Amino acid sequence: MAVMEWFRQSGRKRAAGAVPALGAPKKRDLIMPGFGLSARVLILTVIFVMISEVLIYAPTIARFRMSWLDSKLSSAHLAIMALEAQPNYMIDPQLELKLLDHVGAYLIALHTTDGKNLMLRGAAPPLIVNATIDLSDRSWTDDLGDAIDTLRQSDKRLLRVKGYADRAPDTQVEMVIDEWPLHQAMIAYSWRVLGVSVVISLITASLIFAALQWLIIRPVKRVTRRILRFRDNPELAVDDQAVSRRSDEIGVVERELVDMEAQVRQALTQHARLAALGTAVGKINHDLRGILATARLVADRIVESDDPDVRKAAPALVRSLDRAVDLCSDTLNFTREGPPKPELSQFPLAALHDEIGESLATQLNGSNVWRAEFPADFALTADREQLFRIIRNLAENAFQAGAHEVCLVARQEAGGSHLEVRDDGPGLPPKALENLFVPFRGSARAGGTGLGLAIARELLRAQGGELSLQRNGSDGATFVLHLPQRPGNIAA
Repeated sequence: MAVMEWFRQSGRKRAAGAVPALGAPKKRDLIMPGFGLSARVLILTVIFVMISEVLIYAPTIARFRMSWLDSKLSSAHLAIMALEAQPNYMIDPQLELKLLDHVGAYLIALHTTDGKNLMLRGAAPPLIVNATIDLSDRSWTDDLGDAIDTLRQSDKRLLRVKGYADRAPDTQVEMVIDEWPLHQAMIAYSWRVLGVSVVISLITASLIFAALQWLIIRPVKRVTRRILRFRDNPELAVDDQAVSRRSDEIGVVERELVDMEAQVRQALTQHARLAALGTAVGKINHDLRGILATARLVADRIVESDDPDVRKAAPALVRSLDRAVDLCSDTLNFTREGPPKPELSQFPLAALHDEIGESLATQLNGSNVWRAEFPADFALTADREQLFRIIRNLAENAFQAGAHEVCLVARQEAGGSHLEVRDDGPGLPPKALENLFVPFRGSARAGGTGLGLAIARELLRAQGGELSLQRNGSDGATFVLHLPQRPGNIAA
């Protein structure tokens, strides 16, 4: 737990220092030496392998203790069998002492089911036994607890050990031994296990580290370097041939990063083009407004013409010139500040439909039709000029794509006004559908800028509405304009 807390604290310190203050120079070294992902993986791998070794060591040392006691019990059985070879079970005292010394016991006793009792005791004084161990009735928890207890003992104790002989299940052997030799043997065994564990840990950690280095750390470093390079120079294209083709999560991250860089780079290019467009519009705006002002003066004189047909056509010309002046100003404002603030007013949709038809005179050459499907008294509350531009752009795009009939449909719904611009053209190509409302990418015809639909959607969203493509096929397309419910949106 202390190790994990150390890692968390170091991570917090680096996280706190990794974010530079506003306006401060960017740091090139984001990773402190010795605290990288590689170092953490190596340290944690060694720690986890050592923890595994500790978990293995506990039952192993318990088993070693039992094996040591079993070996002593077998030696005691062999030693006491020497009595059976002697008449009246009598043995030379010197030999008895040697047998006890060979086993390392103070006393050895044998009991059989037929009542035979033998004992090797030598000249030992009365013994005080500190603990009794029955090898025939043990559980793994008992073995583990006694092993830990033996390792912790610093005082010399006497143990009474009893159990049945391996090849004589009806013979029980008992012995009294000193625990200290067992303690020393377990300590020596523990040191050997520790040495082997350290070697195994280093080898395992090295193999795991090498595998993680190859599978994770190196790709992560490669991705990090690419992100830093992209941050420093986002417009610089990088060779993508070295991108990993792996099918796992790392490969997905690398490929998605490449795609994201391409999209961001393309967006930056588009924004640069939009900025250039705004600069160009700003430069020509003054001259264009002057030209249109002159044309407006000429149109005012045409209004006073004696010819009735000329006077009849003059208002449409004046409105077109005024709309051109407003369009020039709105385009400049859009490139600088986004869509202009809508100026809402209530107006009949039929009048707007007629004006759009007048502005589409070049497309309505006899074979093309601009129709309306809504009640004559259908009225809206919206920005009239912006709605004119949106619907006219959709209708003009349809006629330019090859449609012969474009219809404006309108109805009132629970959530607001629902307008549709339907056509019978060939529909939009797949390339245009992928980036339909993206500037410079959503054009459906050669030479188009793709700005029309993008601006139309921005204008409608500025009014709280939405523009979307509802239907597209070989028999035509349908764009839907939804305007929110406002007082004044009425229909018969």
